[in-house]
Amino acid sequence: MALASGTAGAAGQSLWERLRALVRGEAAEAVGEGELVAFDEDTGNGARARELADALVLRADQDPAFAQALTLWRREAERVHGGDGRGGGDTHQEISGGTQHNVVFTRDVHGPINLS
Repeated sequence: MALASGTAGAAGQSLWERLRALVRGEAAEAVGEGELVAFDEDTGNGARARELADALVLRADQDPAFAQALTLWRREAERVHGGDGRGGGDTHQEISGGTQHNVVFTRDVHGPINLS
């Protein structure tokens, strides 16, 4: 859902575009395309996300080439999104006690940071 909603940054958006292209493929009416469009319209909708996932599983069961491409896509998504298959790489930060003035929380920085 983070990929689709744009909260995953540029790498996530690129993955989302690649999934769109994979789903649309070459078939005129590809299995999963309707679910993809519906989810794309409401990326925060968990039920639509589940419908899309179910459609992709169904299509992968029917099309070995799609299954292979989807597996490769998923591995890349997990790598980029920091997932280990257990939670998408979620983080938790907490500050307690004392006085803090300048606090920065970050994850997956791919470039310089200037805190001036």
